[in-house]
Formats: sequence, C-alpha cells, structure tokens
Amino acid sequence: MIEIKVPELAESITEGTIAEWTVKTGDAIEKGETIAELETDKVNVEIKSDFSGVIQELLAEPGDNVVVGQVIAKLGEEGASAAAEAAPKEEAPKAEEAPKAEPAKETAPAETPAAEEKKAGKSRTVASPAARKKARELGIDLDEVSFRDPMGRVRVEDVEAHSQAKNAPKAEAPSKPAAAPSKPAAAAPVQDDARVERIKMSRRRQTIAKRLVEAQHTAAMLTTFNEVDMTAVMDVRNRRKDAFFKKNGVKLGFMSFFTKAVIGALKSFPLLNAEIQGDEILLKKFYDIGVAVSTEEGLVVPVVRDADKLSFAGIEKEIGDLGKKARDNSLGLKDLQGGTFTITNGGIFGSLYSTPILNTPQVGILGMHTIQRRPVVVDDNDTVEVRPMMYIALSYDHRIVDGKDAVQFLVRVKQLLEDPEDLLLEG
Repeated sequence: MIEIKVPELAESITEGTIAEWTVKTGDAIEKGETIAELETDKVNVEIKSDFSGVIQELLAEPGDNVVVGQVIAKLGEEGASAAAEAAPKEEAPKAEEAPKAEPAKETAPAETPAAEEKKAGKSRTVASPAARKKARELGIDLDEVSFRDPMGRVRVEDVEAHSQAKNAPKAEAPSKPAAAPSKPAAAAPVQDDARVERIKMSRRRQTIAKRLVEAQHTAAMLTTFNEVDMTAVMDVRNRRKDAFFKKNGVKLGFMSFFTKAVIGALKSFPLLNAEIQGDEILLKKFYDIGVAVSTEEGLVVPVVRDADKLSFAGIEKEIGDLGKKARDNSLGLKDLQGGTFTITNGGIFGSLYSTPILNTPQVGILGMHTIQRRPVVVDDNDTVEVRPMMYIALSYDHRIVDGKDAVQFLVRVKQLLEDPEDLLLEG
C-alpha cells in the first residue's frame, strides 16, 4: 500500500485545506496525475501522485485542514482493482453452499457510479473554483444550481441566488404554527436565524485578515500624501497609445508609468526598498514590484520581477499576465513570493483618498487613486486651470524610514510623473 502525502509547498506554507478531490475510491490513476486541489494561504495547489495505481482510500474530506507530510490517501497496485472485482466471483460458489449468507449480499447492492460520485463529493457540474468553495461553505449541491452562463459554468452569483431561494421558505416557517404545536417557543430563534447568514472565512481571507492586523501591530506605520497633475502622462498616452499597441500588442496603461516612477524614487531613497530582520536592515538592490490585484477570493499581490530592467511594454505585459492569472485563480507560489515594494490602485474602484496598509515585511506601499478634474494654480501668475489630478499616498514603516525621506520620496514620484522625459531618463 502506497501513502500519498501533502507535499512540501513553500517555506511559509505548512498547511492547507482540501478544496476538492478530482478522483474517488477505486479510480486507477497514472503517475503525475492530479488527485486533489489544495487551498493554501496564498494560492490553490494541485496535489499530484508520484505513483501509478488504484485509489484505495481517501483519508480527508473536502474542507478538512491538512498539514505538510500528512497522509491524505492510500494507493494500491494496479492489479488491486481487478483482484477486488474478481473476489465476489470466486466467492459465489461458497455463497450457494451457505444460503444464509446470500440475503446479506442482497441487502448491500453495489452503488451506481452516480451514487459513488455523490458519496465522494464530486460534482459533474462545471463551476469556477470560487463557486465550488461558496457551495461547500453553504452546503449546496452544485448539480442543483441553475446557471446563466451560456457556456454552462456555474459562478458565485448563481450559488448565492440558489442559497437565497433555498432559504426563503425557512423564513416563512414561523408563520405556520401548526408545523410544530408541541414547541411554540422554538419559532422565535428560527426567525432570528433567518436574518443572519454565518459564512466560514476562506483560508485566504483568514490569511489576509491576519497579515493586515499583523502589519499594524508590528510596524510603526505612517502615511503621507501628495497629488499629481496627470496632464503630461495622459497626453503621452493619448498620442502614443495606438502606435504602442500596434508595436507591442498591449495597451499603454498608467501602471507602467507609476512602476517606473516608483523605481526611480526607490533608487534615490533606498531605505524604502528594504526590510527589517531583527536588529538589522536588509537593503535590497533589486526591484521586484508587487502589484495588488483584487479577485473574488480577496486581494493578492503578484510580483513583477526585476521591473527596473523591463521596458514600458514589458511591464504592461507582465502586469496583464499576472492579473489574468490572479482572476483565473492560476497564480503559482513563485508569482507571489518576495517583492520589495508594493503599488495598489484603489482608483479603479473610484477611491479618491485612502491609507494603504503595508505588505509586510516590506516597509513601503504606494496607493494610487481615481483621477479627478479640478481647478489648480498652474504657474507663478496665479493662473487657474482645470487639470486631471490624482491623490497619491505612501504608507511607510517609521522604524527605519524618516518622515523627511518619505515625503521626499513621494515628491520624487510626483516630479517623475509630471515630467515624462525625466521619467524616461531616470526611471
């Protein structure tokens, strides 16, 4: 009998949650075949078998927490399945000699394949990982959920709609006193419960919550603000966007400008590209920029490696690829590990002003916000013009970054964005 264990994942990940099994007891599998999906703090990981054989036993249920090295399944030799099927045939003559044993066999008929799938908790319905997780949390069978996707894929909103429809009759139950005449006092709690939905936090959401609280408890976090006149950047984008797309096959967005500006400022103020380890400061002389991406499962921060060595097109392509992988829930651990500084853009949701929280152990994070046209003074003659303005925020760890450096860092980002030529030369 071969034991299948939870593999080593990464230094910072020691446990996970079984999201779903992709096999069931009795299935024959090949070496390298995926048998389960494991939800970790950061990403979902496929567990593959290192051996070929037949699944003899699954030792964990979907939703169970498991640790690295824990046995989660047992695998038999490939001939085990045939031997198991042949066993009843060999015993058949004995059953005729002992007729009393025959009724026992008749009372336990073999389960149909559909029943076995149901017992294993595996659905044939096509659904997004987020929808499967929501269905598990709400105890809903995906086969019963109606979908609106023309491709037949069940999404989170379909599961939620099914849950609301399923729970609607429960709210009306108290209005039928005849249903439970012997326990009239039980009606009040049911009514109260119907107005509250208890949802278990996903492992990723728990990790996000833990890290955000940890950042505020361990770092001396402070935020400074400034505003950027986006006229020059928007002018460059409008003039060059068509040629840029034709040449590179990717749109020219704001993120490449901000990434270059941040790198230019980090070179001038290196303590914002560092971290604290005990009583030492670890200065990083490379620029792996994390870009916060919002997904159905919560915020993730994939990393653009060596961003200082990439062109504007290279940055845009890398951010686009990482964003797509994040939304498709296909990010790997290597996509999320490391990072020396983070950029987050609340402006895409309409945020005008915010104080971003540090992505520890990093000591700096830049917050972008929505572009708003408003009157500003543009020269020494007090001329007032309506300009596209954006508030930017820098949260930093005051333990190693002084206020003067933080303010000047943000001023440098502003200068580079308002003068794209300077940005191209120094960013």
